[in-house]
Amino acid sequence: MSKTLLITGAGRGIGLEMTRQAAMNGYQVLACARNIKESSDLTTLTKKNEAIKLISLDVTAENSTKQIAADIKYKIDILVCNAGVLNGYGGLEDEAHHSQAIQNVLMTNVAGVFFTVRSFLPHLVKKNSKSEEQSGTNGKIAVISSIMGSQERAGSNAPIYRASKAAATNLARSLAIELAPRRIAVGAYHPGWVRTDMGGPSADVSPHESAAGLLARFDKLNMTNTGIYESYKGEKLPF
Repeated sequence: MSKTLLITGAGRGIGLEMTRQAAMNGYQVLACARNIKESSDLTTLTKKNEAIKLISLDVTAENSTKQIAADIKYKIDILVCNAGVLNGYGGLEDEAHHSQAIQNVLMTNVAGVFFTVRSFLPHLVKKNSKSEEQSGTNGKIAVISSIMGSQERAGSNAPIYRASKAAATNLARSLAIELAPRRIAVGAYHPGWVRTDMGGPSADVSPHESAAGLLARFDKLNMTNTGIYESYKGEKLPF
């Protein structure tokens, strides 16, 4: 049976490219996007590939996420918490940092990870076969964070985004400890500075390179390195 990967924030950028590559690599992909109508590239990709199933999911709406999870009856091997937003690159006095924008960033980048994991947790321990029951193999969780959330590499730009990614990494570490007895490995990952709508055209990493590196890191994630914080290249990062 093919392995299943569920990814949030699949509508654009790195999420879209991870969806494309995971399907090419033999995964059944549950590609989740907040607004499918605005995700034309994902919709087109889904029509061309039967391995991809498109799901309308808002990670900030836990009740809806729980209902979507209840409708899925099989195991999820890799849960990728990729949905994220950035409200502004300016510092303290940037007017982009208003209360509604800050709430949106924190709800998406932090609470969204928490709600997604809590909703789909039963699918990470579900077994699809007797061989899986005997091996004790469980799913794993990949949280897409950022080096911008590193305390040791703090900067003055995008303070709200930085804070949200620091929290996401911290949450991944907490989940790694809590879920270790259930043999669910958790990792936090920096995708690089990627040429996307968020990263901008001057970024030094292509979506293809980042996605390929991230998927390779997810494959390496296991109970011996759970709680890891690393780049798409496998570089260990400072918290």
